[in-house]
Amino acid sequence: MAPQRSTSHRVRDIAEQSGLSEATIDRVLHGRAGASPRAVRAVEQAVLDLDRQQTQLRLAARTLLIDVVIQAPARFSSAVRAALEDELPALRPAAVRARFHLRENADVEAAVDVLDGLGRRGRVCHGVILKAPDDHRVAAAIARLSGRGIPVVTLVTDVRESVRVAYVGLDNAAAGATAAYLLTQVLGERSGDVLLTLSRSSFFGERERADAFTAALARLAPRRRVHSITDSDGIDATMSSLVSDLLAAQPRVRAVYSVGGGNRAIAEAFALHGRPTTAFIAHDLDEDNVELLRSGVLTSVLHHDLHADMRAGVRQVLRAHRLLRGAPTSVAANVEVVTPYNIPPRIQAR
Repeated sequence: MAPQRSTSHRVRDIAEQSGLSEATIDRVLHGRAGASPRAVRAVEQAVLDLDRQQTQLRLAARTLLIDVVIQAPARFSSAVRAALEDELPALRPAAVRARFHLRENADVEAAVDVLDGLGRRGRVCHGVILKAPDDHRVAAAIARLSGRGIPVVTLVTDVRESVRVAYVGLDNAAAGATAAYLLTQVLGERSGDVLLTLSRSSFFGERERADAFTAALARLAPRRRVHSITDSDGIDATMSSLVSDLLAAQPRVRAVYSVGGGNRAIAEAFALHGRPTTAFIAHDLDEDNVELLRSGVLTSVLHHDLHADMRAGVRQVLRAHRLLRGAPTSVAANVEVVTPYNIPPRIQAR
């Protein structure tokens, strides 16, 4: 028999957080037979989530449970989780608890499966913050959530023609055009083509960045060719071979605009081919990018504050439930150009 697990949280709260039945929670907590290893891991993760969020849960009588559904590399999902949990204690007027559904690769069917399971079979859900592919099946799942009274807010990449109540995140078109301007200024009269990398073309936000970048670069430097890589999921292991193959075929590539991540692998591929980049623009101040920026590999990072995104996203859910004044409103963040010399203090302190 497994050892009994001690926790100060109610069985009901752990069940809501994990999505398991109270009977299963009871078996896991008391070390009884019949609980699968997967259930044990889910209970352990739920207890960890509740431990991190318990300060917020003491503040208000009403508690809202928000599901965060993200398809992105772990470095981004971890940053989103940390940002939201930092913001929870300051949220008003209701207490907010978050439950996370994280997946590294883009998978429409997996996203739909998760979304369709929320708010059903006794599983409470008051709202969803979503990063998923722009696909009609995802839009249909959002419509089904709306039909169950569950508002959806899209994060950093939108799902067009859906009934989501709001979008929060970067102004992607402005970011792409900014990247083209920065590359043009850094490269000057030096020759060389540009590598443009996306994690998935099915993410609308990434397409917005890429389209704005290519359009602006065509105006600013019409002689520079753009060579694109997509569907890498922004994962280093996948990106490495894709970039290596492209560099072998395109000897003029000297600069990079990385829309979807995998930047450590991109830099290593250039080094292996003996071709240092003359300019390298990336997105998001995750741990990898901060290190690459400090070391001089990255020229600059296009940044927006995830803490502000998460705060805005939850506020739109609260508005949808009429706990705050006004209707849910999309909030597009301005792009901030970060160099090794102006890394935000919150990031510097890591």
